[in-house]
Amino acid sequence: MKLFSVAIYTKSPQVLALCSSSELSSFGYFQRSSVQEFMTFLSGTVVDRTEPGQRQSVEEEKYIGHVFVRSDELAGVIVSDQEYPARVAHSLLTKMLDEFSSSGNSMTLAEPWPRLDYYISSYQDPKQADKIMQVQNQLDDTKIVLHKTIESVLQRGEKLDDLVARSDALSGQSKMFYKTAKKTNSCCIVM
Repeated sequence: MKLFSVAIYTKSPQVLALCSSSELSSFGYFQRSSVQEFMTFLSGTVVDRTEPGQRQSVEEEKYIGHVFVRSDELAGVIVSDQEYPARVAHSLLTKMLDEFSSSGNSMTLAEPWPRLDYYISSYQDPKQADKIMQVQNQLDDTKIVLHKTIESVLQRGEKLDDLVARSDALSGQSKMFYKTAKKTNSCCIVM
């Protein structure tokens, strides 16, 4: 799971990139400029083709562009690999756009916004960044422990059933031995 790019755009009057941040260290040095150009093109195209008030995820080769265009035509785009959870990407887009609009940044002039660097680094591992995924992971771990506990209890129950059966068999054999010993002793008189 990897985030490659996060960007904020405006659609009014035309699609314009306001700020962006990328994490391309997984690509070779000479590939990075081509990959950056592809992600910029993908982001701009996805924003242009998304209506205000809509969210969507667009798959292109092995990448997915998650986009959210607010009704005020402020848009956010995340480019990730196919394994990155869409729910986490869209919650990050909402958070990112809300923070950007409340910070008083200009919506006409492209300028750097350091918060994007923070988002791209802190959301690389969605399991750590997203509270719902953390809870889901804890539930999965608890479920595994519960299954192991239930299996061991069932195994113990089977072992107890075996012991009870053996005890019953031993008790039956003890009664037979007692009767046989009593019969044998009754014919003999010991003085």
